[in-house]
Amino acid sequence: MAHAQRSPLSLLNTDGRAHPRENALAFVTLALGLVAVLSGFFTGLHALASWVGLVGVVVGGWGQMVSATTGERFLLVIGMGGSALGLYLGIVNGGFLS
Repeated sequence: MAHAQRSPLSLLNTDGRAHPRENALAFVTLALGLVAVLSGFFTGLHALASWVGLVGVVVGGWGQMVSATTGERFLLVIGMGGSALGLYLGIVNGGFLS
């Protein structure tokens, strides 16, 4: 019996329709959260962590408003959590300005 190959994006498009803009917002938010939280652990990168974290929270919030499936919302929440943590660590280590 032949099985159809599932792409990784099919886990996000559970309603059977493609959502390229919403999927892109989810992955961008996830990437911003990763950069923010990793740079937040270094005190010299506090400005980067603060700004990237703030942008990640805003992009993730917008993505939550336009998301269509639960998979997209799942990635958005994880990305927003990382962005918020990176934002917090960046502010604690020195804030937005050098």
